[in-house]
Amino acid sequence: MSPNEAPTKWPSPFSATDFAKFGKEQADTLAEMQKELSRLAEQANADWMSRMELERDLASELGGKLSQAKNPADAAKAYQDWMGRRVEIMSKDSQKFFADTQKFVTAMTRFLTGGRSSNS
Repeated sequence: MSPNEAPTKWPSPFSATDFAKFGKEQADTLAEMQKELSRLAEQANADWMSRMELERDLASELGGKLSQAKNPADAAKAYQDWMGRRVEIMSKDSQKFFADTQKFVTAMTRFLTGGRSSNS
């Protein structure tokens, strides 16, 4: 190539406008993903705070029943009732944990595969 010749331009499949548009779309998707994951985390946190309040109330109720127990059989019944409720609550906790995990995985999968949230 001589010094007077203009350099050959390579054909580009993308223009600067295309790159800017792509960058904006990626930034928007990332912001949307962060917003949804934050919403899911806040909801899970609120649910677990409610769960801790339930635990406190359950322990308080057990304490009240034990203080009113007149014999070992009454105390054993109080413990048995308390444990039954605890097992029931733990079962619900497990179901809630797996449901929350599934929501998180579904949201991540949707964003990683290019899908968008339908509740924005």
